[in-house]
Amino acid sequence: MHGRPHRPSGGLMRPELIGPAIVDSFRKLDPRILWRNPVMFVVEIVTVLTTILLARDLARGAPQTGFAVQINLWLWFTLLFANFAEALAEGRGKAQAESLRRTRTETLGRRLTPEHDGGWSRHGICESVPAPLLRPGDVVLVEAGDFVPSDGEVIEGIASVDESAITGESAPVIRESGGDRSAVTGGTRVLSDWVIVRITAAQGATFLDRMIALVEGAQRQKTPNEIALTILLAGMTLIFIFAVATIPSFAAYAGGRISVLVLVALFVTLIPTTIGALLSAIGIAGMDRLVRFNVLAMSGRAVEAAGDVDTLLLDKTGTITIGDRQAADFVPVPGVTPLELADAAQLASLADETPEGRSIVVLAKERFAIRGREMHALDARFVPFTAQTRMSGVDIGRRQIRKGAVDSVLAQIAQDRAARDPAAQDPAAQAVREIAETIAKGGGTPLAVIDAGRLLGVVHLKDVVKGGIRERFAELRRMGIRTVMITGDNPLTAAAIAAESGVDDFLAQATPEAKLTLIRKEQEAGKLVAMCGDGTNDAPALAQADVGVAMNTGTMAAREAGNMVDLDSDPTKLIEIVGIGKQLLMTRGALTTFSIANDVAKYFAIIPAMFIGFYPQLAALNIMRLGTPQSAILSAIIFNALIIVALIPLALRGVRYRPVGAAALLRRNLLVYGAGGIAVPFAGIKLIDLLVNLLHLV
Repeated sequence: MHGRPHRPSGGLMRPELIGPAIVDSFRKLDPRILWRNPVMFVVEIVTVLTTILLARDLARGAPQTGFAVQINLWLWFTLLFANFAEALAEGRGKAQAESLRRTRTETLGRRLTPEHDGGWSRHGICESVPAPLLRPGDVVLVEAGDFVPSDGEVIEGIASVDESAITGESAPVIRESGGDRSAVTGGTRVLSDWVIVRITAAQGATFLDRMIALVEGAQRQKTPNEIALTILLAGMTLIFIFAVATIPSFAAYAGGRISVLVLVALFVTLIPTTIGALLSAIGIAGMDRLVRFNVLAMSGRAVEAAGDVDTLLLDKTGTITIGDRQAADFVPVPGVTPLELADAAQLASLADETPEGRSIVVLAKERFAIRGREMHALDARFVPFTAQTRMSGVDIGRRQIRKGAVDSVLAQIAQDRAARDPAAQDPAAQAVREIAETIAKGGGTPLAVIDAGRLLGVVHLKDVVKGGIRERFAELRRMGIRTVMITGDNPLTAAAIAAESGVDDFLAQATPEAKLTLIRKEQEAGKLVAMCGDGTNDAPALAQADVGVAMNTGTMAAREAGNMVDLDSDPTKLIEIVGIGKQLLMTRGALTTFSIANDVAKYFAIIPAMFIGFYPQLAALNIMRLGTPQSAILSAIIFNALIIVALIPLALRGVRYRPVGAAALLRRNLLVYGAGGIAVPFAGIKLIDLLVNLLHLV
């Protein structure tokens, strides 16, 4: 099966994850671990206090301790369920990390000794060295069938490499020296030919090591938004500590007494335990969703920043357009029929295996029913494209047919005519220039065709815009994100593609400096910018962008500069990455709204129950008609624990993402999660209260 065989799949509650998560739930009760979550840390402190008091009462043989036992059990369950949510999210990352560890190969690297002139040779002296002993700067030879021992840069040679162990994609990729596809990753396997690789990563710091650490969450740091929310929750917890601490004085003034157990129960239900318990799980799950999408985020902030992106920079080729130019039309010069032009263009393209060449053959067949012919039967000789001539074609006997760049073809025609008659002028040359200019203004690429020195016309090649891309940009626009196409094309071609694809703006003839200037300009206006790139010339812009997505097939410089790495090297994922970032923020906002609204309902359950003995008039606030003060308190505590369990799948999966504005999102949160956060506890606590009284638990 192709695709991503190394990515664990299945439901959120897979059996192989639940067992370890339960064990980790107890391990996370360690205060040294739990203190990072202020809300649950305080819950643990008060729970330990009530447990000590319960142990004292049991030792003294105090009567009627059943209520205290139940409250204590449910307080501990609340802590364990909160830890379980975080442990389950981490467990999914650990399962993925384990699958990545299986891609490690204990192999030997063939370290080369430099030649006398300081260079490197495939046939030079080499020694076998265990991969862990290789150091940055070492040069190794990797041949067909060998595994790349560590991360490095190809300095000589070209080879096809199987990177499925890293990317999950079965198709091999080409790695070669001197370009933007020179980076190789340890653990991948060379399928053909050979390469000489300079090691760039120290042991334990390879790309695969970083991947494992990232998916395990070991290096995950809280984002600014998450830190702010944590401070808010800690502040609310502190406020309620003081509020609950003053209650005994009011009770004494009323002539009564409230036990520490009841005060703790009130405190735990008042503070936002629901979002406090799920906050870490939400953040970990956000990074986990990116990993499952074959994108590695170097920090939680990168995921969150993706959700707040204002400007999205996308390369034209391969992102907005298919990347392979396709023949769209045959435009002959005066005196030549379209059929004649199509026939010659097809003959020149029969042995051309490029996407452009194949598309010319197909277009000629579709337009004029010209069937492909066998080159051998024609006794034809194919003339391949070269960078010097910028033309390709076919020789059939003395007949020479060529297609290529307009200026190269015209130069060839001019040279041939000058050799025969220096004063001769070709009227078709001007017609070809005018046709080529018209095609270029429309965003196409002109390809001139000559047959035996005679200009026939131009093939219109068009960089085809991907299907549905215009609708996707419209969706981003509804989200408030401005899209900018970056291309090296001339402004006329760039403008035509931009208009067809529906982007908001474009940057033509883009240089590294121009990209960097554009990003800084957007950031100075207070906007967050995302972009993708794969070349060394993209590294400055990737480092400057708030969300820099580096392609895994790109250079080491690009991968080091970005804060995300796309293992599939698919630039269109920028759109999905933005969606995942927004889903993270929406999930956190939705559950925060639910948690606060949830607390409002619990107040009506526990506060009247606490004071009804002192102030009978408070019975009017017992709108849920709960059985007894004890059953009301116990029901609220039980519901407080169970609601965390119920929300774990939502925290891990995330709320459904929809491209709506901030105002619409706020209304949705208030109507769905705000109203739901009030309604669900009313129904849940009432149902639990009925069961508690039916079973005579108090």
